[in-house]
Amino acid sequence: MLNIRSATPEDQERILEIYNEAVLNTTATFDTEPRSLEKQLKWFAGHGKNHPVFVAEHDGVIAGWSSLSPWSDRCAYDETVEVSVYVHPGFQGKGIGSRLLEMITLEGALRKNHTVLSRITEGNEASIHIHEKYGYRLVGVMKEVGFKFGKRLDVHLMQRVYPATS
Repeated sequence: MLNIRSATPEDQERILEIYNEAVLNTTATFDTEPRSLEKQLKWFAGHGKNHPVFVAEHDGVIAGWSSLSPWSDRCAYDETVEVSVYVHPGFQGKGIGSRLLEMITLEGALRKNHTVLSRITEGNEASIHIHEKYGYRLVGVMKEVGFKFGKRLDVHLMQRVYPATS
């Protein structure tokens, strides 16, 4: 059974494990060195009122996580966030990433954000498809902006603008 809930400080070691696996083995993140627990705890503490972090528990085990983070530290971007979704390889292909993206996207609107952006590395067609399913649209491709595993990589920029509320 899958349970998605708000992350706690106690979840950070497992979130870190999932993230560092992606750092070392995928192009889902352009970090190239594993993150320390100290840096992870600082990252988590920096998630304020409109920047939630969720975990997905599959039969009591944290299988993945999602977050909304500031897009920029410039004030005019305060209602613009960036989405991240990571699923442990042992749990991929079970719809967990899709559910995490759905929940964090819906929560972003409830937290009064205006737009959510997602950067998806070339070759990740499954992620692009899932984002489209939840209302994200391709706004451009940034050519050769990353270099990882000896290869220059393009990044697709996707966006979802929340409907205006009165």
